[in-house]
Amino acid sequence: MDTRHVDVAILGAGSAGLSAGRAARAHTDRVLQIDAGPWGTTCARVGCMPSKLLIAAAEVAHEARHAGRFGIEVPAVRVDGRRVMERVRRERDRFVGFVLDDMHALGPERLLQGRARFLDAHTLHVDTADGALRVEAGRIVIATGSRPAVPEAWRVALGDRLIVNDDVFDWTDLPGSVAVVGAGVIGLELALALHRLGVRVRLLARGDHVGPLTDPALVALAARIFGEALPLALNAEVLGFERIGDEVELRWRDAHGTHVERHDVLLAATGRRPNTDGLGLEALGLPLDERGVPRHDPTTGRIADTPVFIAGDAANERPLLHEAADEGHIAGDNAGRWPEVVPHPRRTPLAVVFSEPQIMLTGRHHRELCASGVRFATGTVSFANQGRSRVIGRNAGALHVYGDCATRRLLGAEMVGPAAEHLGHLLAWSIGHGATVDDALAQPFYHPVIEEGLRTALRELKRALDARDDCGDCRPGD
Repeated sequence: MDTRHVDVAILGAGSAGLSAGRAARAHTDRVLQIDAGPWGTTCARVGCMPSKLLIAAAEVAHEARHAGRFGIEVPAVRVDGRRVMERVRRERDRFVGFVLDDMHALGPERLLQGRARFLDAHTLHVDTADGALRVEAGRIVIATGSRPAVPEAWRVALGDRLIVNDDVFDWTDLPGSVAVVGAGVIGLELALALHRLGVRVRLLARGDHVGPLTDPALVALAARIFGEALPLALNAEVLGFERIGDEVELRWRDAHGTHVERHDVLLAATGRRPNTDGLGLEALGLPLDERGVPRHDPTTGRIADTPVFIAGDAANERPLLHEAADEGHIAGDNAGRWPEVVPHPRRTPLAVVFSEPQIMLTGRHHRELCASGVRFATGTVSFANQGRSRVIGRNAGALHVYGDCATRRLLGAEMVGPAAEHLGHLLAWSIGHGATVDDALAQPFYHPVIEEGLRTALRELKRALDARDDCGDCRPGD
């Protein structure tokens, strides 16, 4: 068996892995990326980009159907599923192509296609198309990503009638109907997009939550908004399913009784799991959490006292592209500069769901603040009558902003409403700079814009903090 000697070996060439490679190469040229494929990053192939292409088509169809509210009559809208999916695949392939160009530019001395497993903290066994290879590395970064988590029994029972989000973007046409199990980010985005494109959809949520919101008032509001937007069953218990010909017969129970429906496919949006199984982590002799992820320091990426680091979805910390890239940079930088290990500050958390209305969380969310015991106040705004929102016909939802009673600093926010992707950035930047509610209100707000709704929430927060009288009687969550 041939042996290759490198300073840093990186398992994975997705968003985290490529970022780790760039950071490590700032310290040493002896860096090897190892990835079994398919190449092209989850975001570009089956995640962020193709899903937004599908959502963009759905938004156009929806706006055309509802143009009458502006006094503009659009003839009957016809969705050509083949053309919709052709554009999704074409643009998806274009985004993937950019990533592949970057990967191929690394050259064979820096990029190896193969499946690796640990023999010890410095040694990997890699199975490649040309046979086995032994890689001895001074340091190793795990950036192997994640995959959809689907019960094996579902696959056995339904065969090709069971799909995950990865499969959607290879469709050549839209199906007639889809049952979506799971109302998290992926399930909500895809269910709403397909519904707006004319696909008969049923979205099943196991609890009363739709999306990642934690503020009880917003959780209830989102459930009402999305319950009016598409067929949604909350607190739904799947009783069983059966493949009947080329259809899936789905049985479930909710507060309204027991239901039976048939659909062309069942889309399992039941979460993702880190790709850490099969890596031979037992060779490191380290304890793993319930998801099979080794304990690590998120500010350095380092696993215990080993020369092994972890980043991205494999670390199961913040499964978002910008977080994966940041974590990859942290792990790669420290692997490259080893044995010096430097803690890196993390950015303000920011998450966006591209539903309509959008969902946003930034900073510390409501549940986290309540559990922490921090004394905080809440400023709120409804977008039902907010000026700009009514002008453009997107007047649904609300924003909650949380501020520290003692310091008046902005702590976090949750939102379901229009332009949440943009308001989320403004708030994340303000929180990251340590801004107080007074600092934020001192900034300009144009008229008429949706950001005026943010100003309303900030004014409500200021009044709430002022009324606390230096927080002498503040309680957590007030």
